[in-house]
Amino acid sequence: MAHCELASRPLFQCLRHTYKKTLPVVQFPSTRAFSSTPATKDEAQPETPRSQPFYRAPDPALVTSPRLERRLVRAGNHPIGSRRRRAALQDSPNIPFELLPYQCFQEARKILLEDREEKLKQIETERGRIARLRAADPATVGGELQKNNRLRSMEQHLEHLKILADINDPVIKKRFEDGLGDMNRPIYRYLADQKWREYRRKIIVQRITQMKVVPDVLPHLDPIVDVKLAFGRRPIPPGEFVDSRVSSMPAKLHVQSFERGEKLLTVAVVDSDVPDLEHDSFGFRCHFLAINVPISPTEPRISLEKLSTDDQVIFPWLPPYAQKGSPYHRLSVIILEQKDQAALDLKKVAEKVQRDDFRLRSLQTRHQLKAIGAHLFRSIWDENTESVMKEFGIPGAEIEFRRKRIEPLPYKRRNPSSFR
Repeated sequence: MAHCELASRPLFQCLRHTYKKTLPVVQFPSTRAFSSTPATKDEAQPETPRSQPFYRAPDPALVTSPRLERRLVRAGNHPIGSRRRRAALQDSPNIPFELLPYQCFQEARKILLEDREEKLKQIETERGRIARLRAADPATVGGELQKNNRLRSMEQHLEHLKILADINDPVIKKRFEDGLGDMNRPIYRYLADQKWREYRRKIIVQRITQMKVVPDVLPHLDPIVDVKLAFGRRPIPPGEFVDSRVSSMPAKLHVQSFERGEKLLTVAVVDSDVPDLEHDSFGFRCHFLAINVPISPTEPRISLEKLSTDDQVIFPWLPPYAQKGSPYHRLSVIILEQKDQAALDLKKVAEKVQRDDFRLRSLQTRHQLKAIGAHLFRSIWDENTESVMKEFGIPGAEIEFRRKRIEPLPYKRRNPSSFR
C-alpha cells in the first residue's frame, strides 16, 4: 500500500500543477481597461449578519411552541393569528395575500374595488355638502341649532360611508385579524367594536348585573368602551378575587374607545360592601377618584399612579381590604365621560366628595357625567390583608366580624286537646 502511494505521488503533483495553470484562464477574465471604478473584488463587501436560531428570536407570525409563545407575550410581542394558522404558514410559499393565484379570488377583488370606487365618490360628494353647510349663514338654514344638528348627522353619515368603503376588503380584515389595524381609521374602530360586543361586553354586563353593581353603585350603565384592568403584568378578569398584596399597588387601566377623537374621563374605584355597624347595613368607600383623564382610540392606557395630583387625582389609591369575618367586597371601576369634553375644577369637585360614605350617583348628577364603561374585581380577607393594612396605616386589622346568634323562642307545649 505504501509503494502505491509513493508511485502515485508524482502523478498527483503533475495534475495539481496543470490545474493551477488552467485555473486563471477559466475563473478570471481580463479586467476592464481605463476604468475609474474599483473592481468587484476590490469593493468593500457588506458583512451578512449571522442568522440567529429561531428559538432565540422567534417570529410572531410563525411561532407554534407554547414556550416560545409565552416568551413573546412576556416581551410584549403577541403571536399573530391562531397556532394552526402559524403552523400552516411555516410550509407555505411567501406569497402576498392580495396576489394569491386563485382566479375566483382575483375576480371577486375586482368587483369589490369597483364598489369601493363608488363609495369614494359618495364620500367626496358628502364632504362637499358638509363644507357648503359650514360656510352657510345660520339664518338661511333654520338657525344655529338646526345647523349643528344637520352637521352632526352628515358627519355620522360620512363616517358610515368610510366604513362601507372598506368593510368588504379582505386585506383590511386580514390586517385586523393579525392585530395590525390602525385605530385612527373608522373601519378598524368598527371591527374592534363588533368583536368586543360579541363576547367581552356580554361578560362585563353579566358580571355587573349578577353582582348587583347596577343598581347598588349606579342606577344604569350602558358600556360603550372596553375596560381592561391589570395589576403589574397580571390581567384581572371581571369579578375575579384579587390577593390583598397584589392589589396594594395602583392598578393599570386599558380603556379602548371606538369613537373618533379624544375623551375626558372621570375614573372612580368604589367599594360597595363596607360594613356599617350602626345601621346594620353596608355603605360605600372610594378607593380612587380622578378627573380630566384623557384617552383616545390610539392612546387607551391609563396608569393610576402616574396621574397628576395637581389637576387630576382627588383621592389617591387606597389598597382594597376586607376585614376578617366580613363577606367579600365588590370593587367597581367606573368610567364616566365628562360633558362636552370640558375639564372639571379639582377644588370644586373635591369640596363636595369624601372618601367614606362616597356616593357616585351624587357626583354623576352634580357634574352631568355619563357612565360609559366598568370593570369589577373582588377582595376578601386573606393571609396578606393584615400586613397590608398595617403597612399603609389602615386601622381595624384586629377587628373580626361575627354573625349575631339569634336565640330561639322558648319552647311552648301545644294543647293536645285542640288537635283533631
